[in-house]
Amino acid sequence: MIQYVDTITPEEYLELRRKVGWMEFPVEEARNCVENAYMVLCVRDDEKAIGVVRLLWDGGYVAFLSDVIVDPAYQLQGIGRTLVEAVIKRIKDDMKPGYKVKLNLNSAKGKEPFYEKFGFKERPNEEAGAGMDQWLTID
Repeated sequence: MIQYVDTITPEEYLELRRKVGWMEFPVEEARNCVENAYMVLCVRDDEKAIGVVRLLWDGGYVAFLSDVIVDPAYQLQGIGRTLVEAVIKRIKDDMKPGYKVKLNLNSAKGKEPFYEKFGFKERPNEEAGAGMDQWLTID
């Protein structure tokens, strides 16, 4: 039975990242990811974590949609869509009258059409330059 819950262990989060080939990092860092997010929504098939999304938001005008992950064995079943819709609903529910929030994300390569269905626009475009990022590490 598929269910959506607001908790995921750091180990489950890291396992989902591994399943989709994303970078790994220490479990302590993963714990910070899931404990300090504004919102975490985990999808479970019985007890097994099969998907997750995180929302990073401080209540201001910028929010970040992070880690839309669905176990490859469960993709193309509408789970990712439900996760993104839940994040958008949560922000709208928590916004105060007159607020405007810019929801940002970094799409995995080739997944841009999925996000365009929700109204996200690729960058660069006529209004904005390319998104930029970098990985920071210390030895």
